Amino acid sequence: MSYEMNDLLDLVVEQNASDLHLQVGQPPTLRLSGSMTPIDGENLTPADTEQLMLSITPDTHISNVKLNGGADFGFAFGEKARFRVSVLKAKGNYGLVLRQIPYKMFGLRDIGLPDKIRELLYRPRGLILVTGPTGSGKSTTLASMINYVNENRDGHIITIEDPIEYYHNHKRCVVTQREIGSDVPSFAEAIRRALRQDPDIILVGEMRDLETIEAAISAAETGHLVFGTLHTNSAAKTIDRIVDAFPATMKEMIRTQLASSVQAVISQVLCKKVGGGRIAGYEIMVTTTSIASLIRDNKTFRIPSDIQTGAGLGMITMDTHLMSLFNRELITADECVEKAQDPTIMRDKLLAMGAKLKEL
Repeated sequence: MSYEMNDLLDLVVEQNASDLHLQVGQPPTLRLSGSMTPIDGENLTPADTEQLMLSITPDTHISNVKLNGGADFGFAFGEKARFRVSVLKAKGNYGLVLRQIPYKMFGLRDIGLPDKIRELLYRPRGLILVTGPTGSGKSTTLASMINYVNENRDGHIITIEDPIEYYHNHKRCVVTQREIGSDVPSFAEAIRRALRQDPDIILVGEMRDLETIEAAISAAETGHLVFGTLHTNSAAKTIDRIVDAFPATMKEMIRTQLASSVQAVISQVLCKKVGGGRIAGYEIMVTTTSIASLIRDNKTFRIPSDIQTGAGLGMITMDTHLMSLFNRELITADECVEKAQDPTIMRDKLLAMGAKLKEL
């Protein structure tokens, strides 16, 4: 039995799976509501995965796979969905992981962000960071924010991505989307060039090295609204991670720059929803004069207590948000503990409420 890529992609869209895994020695496997679900069928052979890889991989990337053992690219599956593809070699065979990127843009409310967040999207300058582990829905949150700006403000949006995930049409804004590797060599170079392209809003797909972080901060300081992502799981750790990327002699200066340029940090995790599907848990920090001075004075460990008292500004700690999802019966007590920033305290609180938890 040989598998056809079109049939597999149809299945992903139909089942609303987030990912499709194609590896030798197991049947094609879907990630459904966070769980790995193999389809009924035979195990993939090396010839199967090679044929499936060749059926969607552009020639330029095929040579990349052969040379470097991997390649990442995006492609459109007709009008049904887009996919972000990672081709890899494992034990000498080809494997693929395809992430589904729906065409439909979600509203900020649909993804559970508070209305207060909208106010940030009208700011003329500064840095808005969306952080969280891989697969926590950062791309979806950023796409929703960019779409909101596109529908409600006028201006020029430049997105710099690797690869381009969501496609944005021109609405009230002119949108320029650039892909690393095919349109521009690197994130840092793309940001530098963007500054000569009259942008109002710049989306930096990943702030992964010192050069990119530096370029993003300087763009935010020079009168642009910059969106960026990092793989950190709280506002305090995000600030620390950025500062730690710089040499000791520059740390003081960067803290001062961040204190004045960071507008908000949204950290998120994706939780399994009761009854299937996924829902995001958020920690939201909006910079106040108090938080700005904590960043400047290297006292980021105090940020969580400022977030706790900042509910009126739309701030919320991750554990408070998870608890509210549990109280609304959207996630289980076990999921609440697993995703909590302080699992021990969360566990004690839930047990005190009489919640049933798995034995440790």
